[in-house]
Amino acid sequence: MKHTIATACALMLTSQVALCQVNVIPRPNSVEISTALAKTIDLSNVKQIIDQQVKGDEAYEVEVTKHGALVRASSQAGLFYGVQTLRQQVASGKVYVGTIKDTPRFAWRGFMLDESRHFFGMEKVKQLLDIMAYYKLNKFHWHLTDSPGWRVEIKAYPELTRAGAVGNHSNPEAPASYYTQDQIREIVSYAAARHIEVIPEIDMPGHATASNRAYPAYCGGGSKSHPDFTFNPGKEDTYIYLGNILKEIAALFPSQYIHIGGDEVSFGSEAWGTNADVQALMRREGLKDLKQVEAYFIHRMANKVHELGKTMMGWDDVLDCKLPSTDNVVMWWRHDKPQRLQQALDNGFNVVLCPRRPLYFDFIQHDTHKVGRVWNGFCPLDDVYAFPSMQSPQILGIQANVWTEVISTPERLDFMTFPRLIAVAEAAWTMPEQKDYQDFLLRLEQAYRHLDDLHIFYFDHRSPTKHPEPLGPQNRSMNDFKD
Repeated sequence: MKHTIATACALMLTSQVALCQVNVIPRPNSVEISTALAKTIDLSNVKQIIDQQVKGDEAYEVEVTKHGALVRASSQAGLFYGVQTLRQQVASGKVYVGTIKDTPRFAWRGFMLDESRHFFGMEKVKQLLDIMAYYKLNKFHWHLTDSPGWRVEIKAYPELTRAGAVGNHSNPEAPASYYTQDQIREIVSYAAARHIEVIPEIDMPGHATASNRAYPAYCGGGSKSHPDFTFNPGKEDTYIYLGNILKEIAALFPSQYIHIGGDEVSFGSEAWGTNADVQALMRREGLKDLKQVEAYFIHRMANKVHELGKTMMGWDDVLDCKLPSTDNVVMWWRHDKPQRLQQALDNGFNVVLCPRRPLYFDFIQHDTHKVGRVWNGFCPLDDVYAFPSMQSPQILGIQANVWTEVISTPERLDFMTFPRLIAVAEAAWTMPEQKDYQDFLLRLEQAYRHLDDLHIFYFDHRSPTKHPEPLGPQNRSMNDFKD
């Protein structure tokens, strides 16, 4: 006779039973509870104690009696996560007497939002941060500049937002959209209160078209085959310009990290071969080819980040630049090039895993969907949940990336992000031996109710037609996005 997971939980007297009874995402890693229920838990009056005996920067312990709850942790972040666990239990209507002891698998549990291609604004970002916090995600990577638009105010260069913020991927004439520095500070503070670190990305030397619209003097040219332009690596003024921008970014974002991109430079570097400034640089520095020009640029900008007291982050393309592994972190994104991940690890880099498959959420998630990327498959919920299978002390964690070429409305952003981001939260927090996809689907029922309460237009894997796929103005075939 086959039993459902819920029935199995009722029949088996093991620690796995306790895990099944706790309706929480991410699934806690250690649970000892009884079948008795607490009478009332007042979330506004939960006792919280800093206790250095709780090992782990984000670890927590929750003790529940019939009449109340106590959270212990060695840090404020741990206390916060313990309260989130209680919040979810209270929302489920069942808080069991007993103890939960929990600590995350990875320190980096991330989500990246691209607002260059389409802009969503403060309220949407705050809502995303709220959901991240509820599910114990702790890194918000904010892709603020790219070819379609420049989205962050820089006081020293006002044309970046007057001219560079005009347009988006769907409409190059769209009114300027960007965040003022006061708005940036507000969002950074809002995230910090939820124990989320905001990591800014200022993309360079490629993906610089929006900046070049505003300040063409620093343009390095582009490519006939790809609508993307670069910064000019042969012009000393370019380094002064970008250095001044990074100074303001460093002051706005207290994060340990600044991400400088460094990806897909070949799309826009075609013109470097005939650029007089670049040719002069090559002669002066003894650079043999354009790849060495790119490496020269990346080294200089990484050094600028370090001078500002920050750690540089870049996409795995920067491995070609032979940077030192200290103070530089690599994001592995090219799922079809696992050798890049191995190269990063072999060379001693700390790495964040965010491969296109399964963690790029511009990929479709169901075979009935019409708009989005595919590449010998796509990114369904179960693949997201199962990732990653590897473990290394150098792997900081995992991150979902939402690129927005095919995401132009808040509804479509919701649809492509959820529930996959909730699966990322569990994959990043819960130890592999405690993960259980079928049990996750049961607990996802409560998560769907939470999303409903927030009016999130998610994809419902239980009923794919419940929220019809919002196509938006781009209306492109998924076959347009194979690269």
